[in-house]
Amino acid sequence: MKKGNIVLVSFPFTDFSSEKIRPALVLYPGSLDVIVAFISSQMHRKEQTDIELAPTLDNGLKRQSIVRLSKLATIDKKMVRGLLGNINSKSLAAINTGLKEIFQLP
Repeated sequence: MKKGNIVLVSFPFTDFSSEKIRPALVLYPGSLDVIVAFISSQMHRKEQTDIELAPTLDNGLKRQSIVRLSKLATIDKKMVRGLLGNINSKSLAAINTGLKEIFQLP
């Protein structure tokens, strides 16, 4: 697992009332845990820091989607159900720029 992988995970709802199997983008693969960003096809909920992804054979997405950089989670690697694909270098650069904006980094 590496940064830029799109994986299927058991993603918790923000109120921790339940969880759903969803695609997520790997931002940091630690030895036991992984930091991921939620991926959604709900384009009408797009925020300024969300990054759009078109479906491709490489990324494995089925619909136009957004990476929700404001919806991050640190999860146990055991919660990763499988690999869908990878984002391209252009999308990864946009993700890095968005993360700098979210965390107010130079």
